[in-house]
Amino acid sequence: MAQVRALDVVADTQILPIERPRGSALGRFARKKPLGAAGGILVLLLVGTAVLADVLSTHDPVRTSTNVLVAPGADFWLGTDNLGRDLYSRIVHGSRISLLVGLASTVVGTIIGGLIGLMSQRVMDIMQALPILVLALVLAAALGPSLPNAIVAISIPIVPRAARVIRASVLGIRELTYVESARALGARHVRIALRHILPNTMGPFIVLATAQLGGSILVEAALSFLGLGIPEPYPSWGRMLSIAAAEYAERAPWLVIWPGLAISLAVFGTNLLGDALRDTLDPRLRGS
Repeated sequence: MAQVRALDVVADTQILPIERPRGSALGRFARKKPLGAAGGILVLLLVGTAVLADVLSTHDPVRTSTNVLVAPGADFWLGTDNLGRDLYSRIVHGSRISLLVGLASTVVGTIIGGLIGLMSQRVMDIMQALPILVLALVLAAALGPSLPNAIVAISIPIVPRAARVIRASVLGIRELTYVESARALGARHVRIALRHILPNTMGPFIVLATAQLGGSILVEAALSFLGLGIPEPYPSWGRMLSIAAAEYAERAPWLVIWPGLAISLAVFGTNLLGDALRDTLDPRLRGS
């Protein structure tokens, strides 16, 4: 047992990064991956907007008024919708919905998929073959439109993708010398998996979660656009597009432009950041 504990210390030293000043690390990342840094700024803006939505909004996002389809101006910065609700305030509060659904579904899906990938050999190949949007549509239609149901509907299709990525990483890590040494010293499989293998999958896990976040936001917008995501009166970017595109696109184009721009920037930022993190954390791509 003492030998196994000593091996734990050796394994831990292999996965601990060399500490460097944070500023210099961020500076190197920005110089090496300027697009990734730009994506990180967009993600920070999304998070900041969601956290400070109550402070940044100028009106109640769900309160209706007689100011119907007012063009952007001093009173209503981005105009109003068909019910007289301030579009700017709804987009600001809609960032909370998008971020909450995106983060929750990504975290739940990747954690469950990661645990399955850590422990199992082959799993859910049929689910992996189905596009995430198709499977999410089926689940959302079966569960009904609501915030928790949207999170579940988006989380489940992420599970097999996370399991496949983590499993591929596990297959490589388990052949390393310190894992074989732990096995030779009599360490149990659960101990090896949790103590020696799991910490070394954090890099792929972070990359996977960041890459899936943008897709989750986009799927939530698609579900809400089709009436299967977040119901009224909650402000959802996809729901705003659904209401505006059919009837008001020509008379009030701002109803389409601003929610569409918000979705595009959120997805664009998370994808840029995910690609940069993949290139930085994946040792096979560090030299490229």
